[in-house]
Amino acid sequence: MIELIETIVKPLVDYPEDVKVSETEDDRKITYNLTVHKDDVGKVIGKQGRVAKAIRAVVYAAANNESKRINLEIM
Repeated sequence: MIELIETIVKPLVDYPEDVKVSETEDDRKITYNLTVHKDDVGKVIGKQGRVAKAIRAVVYAAANNESKRINLEIM
């Protein structure tokens, strides 16, 4: 899943080397924390959060067969 998130985000940003995804897991959910360069935050979020919603939709669809809830947070 980390590779999927990186594959989606890296073409969107000016500093792809600064894209970092970490995973935190507990009993009921898996949280992916996406960190990008400070100049690229707006590109990842998009106007009115449309890009972020699209990224989350793809990640949630890919993780549909997981028994745990998936969260994607943009730091």
